[in-house]
Amino acid sequence: MESHDIVIVGGGQMALALGYYLRRAKADFLILDAEHGPGGAWRHGWDSLRLFSPAGYSSLPGWLMPPTQHEGYPTRDDVLDYLTRYEARYELPIRRPVQVQSVERVDDHLELVTDTGRFAARAVVGATGTWSKPHIPDIVGRNVFKGTQIHSAQYVSPDDFAGQTVLVVGGGNSGAQIMAEVAPVARALWVTTQDPLFLPEDVDGRVLFERAVARMKAGPQGTPVGGIGDIVLVPPVKAARERGDLVSVRPFDRMTGTGVIWADGSEMAIDAVIWCTGFRPALDYLGPLDVLEPDGRVLVQAWRSIKEQKLWLAGFGDWTGPGSATLMGAARTARDLALAITKREQHVLNQAMRSC
Repeated sequence: MESHDIVIVGGGQMALALGYYLRRAKADFLILDAEHGPGGAWRHGWDSLRLFSPAGYSSLPGWLMPPTQHEGYPTRDDVLDYLTRYEARYELPIRRPVQVQSVERVDDHLELVTDTGRFAARAVVGATGTWSKPHIPDIVGRNVFKGTQIHSAQYVSPDDFAGQTVLVVGGGNSGAQIMAEVAPVARALWVTTQDPLFLPEDVDGRVLFERAVARMKAGPQGTPVGGIGDIVLVPPVKAARERGDLVSVRPFDRMTGTGVIWADGSEMAIDAVIWCTGFRPALDYLGPLDVLEPDGRVLVQAWRSIKEQKLWLAGFGDWTGPGSATLMGAARTARDLALAITKREQHVLNQAMRSC
């Protein structure tokens, strides 16, 4: 059985940033990625997906993302190209495609059961993100609706909805960006729980990251400092807002076979619903460790599982580091996490040597 000091599960931006620092520390580590190529969740983003920050502020450690060759913030393809070149540049030890099915406790280490065999590790880092676990609310009648339903995770382009009556559900950045390009080609309504909050034009991902840091420092009793759900006016969203395409309506009560019923009792026939309603942590493979809480998260202290000391988590959201699900946040989280893991591993090794 192949054995390493550290095994990282997931091959996206968080794993690459962490791999950069672990390589510098000369740590013995391996990255297991279920995808068939580089890019992590970015491989599945829709065609026109944009970052919220300029390339220079959306980089992983060691190498700035090159400036784009077009106007505006980097696109999905720009990010994919950067991540592909990044892992090759630093020759990171990545094995793919490898699907981790479970992680188990065995004596003084953890074992990862995969579709290609078992791996042993003294420390496991869960960095699988959320993309593979989209969340759709349990709306009455959703299962009887005969039209098209997709989550933003499966959305590709507006061409699939041309000429149709479409509801885009969700008031975050994904909902705004998808609504912005569906509205010109379809009869589209944007459904949100409250009026969307648009950030000023000079606010982008840099500011959102700093807000996340301030929110974490303030703690549960602190004063809220904005949120990363506020909508960034990337060029397509700004243009749609100026056209009047980003006016939203409040949620419907239930769904029928052919449409929805609104709060006032009126019915509306629709062809499709695009659910932009978020994701949950993709951590089912940790089930045998009995560390998953009812909300799907793992209780952590400084990225380390409280219930399993050999398990670390990164890249899932603010609970695993401020803005850690973003490129900018992943870089900062990885630096501190790599230091914490290598210190812990050295401590364990010293104890083992003394016991001998």
